[in-house]
Amino acid sequence: MPDLDVPELDPHALFDASVIARNGRYRDVLTVFWALGLVTQLTILALLARRGARRIARRSARASAGASAVASAGDGAKDGVRGALVGCAIYVVLWLAQLPVRLAAHWWRRRYDVSDLDYLSMMGGEWSTRLGEFLLACLTGAALVAAGRLLGGRAWLALWAAFVALAAAYVLLYPALLSPRLRPLEDRVLAAEVQTLARRAGLGETTVEVRKAKERTRAINAEAIGAGPTTRVVLWDTLLEPQVGRGEIRFVAAHELAHVAQRHPWKGIAWFALLALPGAWLLGRIVRLGDPAAVPAAALVLVSLQLFSLPIVSAVSRRYEREADYEALRLTGTRGSAEALYRRFVRTSLADPDPSRLVQVLLSTHPTVVERIATARAAASRAGPGSP
Repeated sequence: MPDLDVPELDPHALFDASVIARNGRYRDVLTVFWALGLVTQLTILALLARRGARRIARRSARASAGASAVASAGDGAKDGVRGALVGCAIYVVLWLAQLPVRLAAHWWRRRYDVSDLDYLSMMGGEWSTRLGEFLLACLTGAALVAAGRLLGGRAWLALWAAFVALAAAYVLLYPALLSPRLRPLEDRVLAAEVQTLARRAGLGETTVEVRKAKERTRAINAEAIGAGPTTRVVLWDTLLEPQVGRGEIRFVAAHELAHVAQRHPWKGIAWFALLALPGAWLLGRIVRLGDPAAVPAAALVLVSLQLFSLPIVSAVSRRYEREADYEALRLTGTRGSAEALYRRFVRTSLADPDPSRLVQVLLSTHPTVVERIATARAAASRAGPGSP
């Protein structure tokens, strides 16, 4: 992405004060709910970790008082199963504890007409994702115990490699998990236009599908999922409504194609590997791996590390989103559709045009709407007065 002379735009010059106040209030309350969910998660994990630490202390005292014994392979297998069960139990407890916060956040979305989904459907929806998270929690619990027992002080390195492998597998396999909820794009003309954009981006034949989102939200969005042969561009059906301009749809598709062309999924894995390396080392230093009772403490450390890495992760994400925006502008050659789309985000998704600096640094994975509009105008100026 070349350096652009991006102007500083005043949000109040682009949007009404009432819109800025409404969207800011909506997003601020959702941020409070996010913080409450995080505090709940950390508190429960801290209590479980303390209980686990007491159990480890009792075991150590009994071991030192009794005859020394070498753990058998059968004991190791049993501890691995116990670790898996503890991981499963932690996931269920956290899900139940955070459910009131999720319900409150959904109530807030319904109040602002961002979603019409009823509460029962909200809890039961995305069951395949929840099942995958549950199985991952079980697997993580077992891996923490098994690595600690088999590798001792080198367990953290094996866990780091396993975490990176799981991240890569997720990128490659997620399209297959999402397939039941996708359908082909029926608009042949639009599909051909997306394929043309893919060729301009230097990509081969790319699968374009539609995700059913209308029953869950009125927000518009799209996704680029997978990598290599599993790559798909997924358009939400809310994006295909008659009131959304054709140029806006093409720009969204170009933005997602740009993510693939710029290899952002693989770069994201590389960043994850880089950040996870010291995190895994700290995990091995802080937590007594190999004991099922230490799994809650390991979960607490992992969640804390994730929290501390938020500013870096968000900054990297915003960088990649800026690159995708610029490439989409280059591929489509239109600034007007891009700006119309950004303004639509303010109306449908209630994007906050002027978020606080703290929220932007910690939680914003995209540049602000105002920054994206400024980038579009700067790119058009760079292209020359004849650009649309």
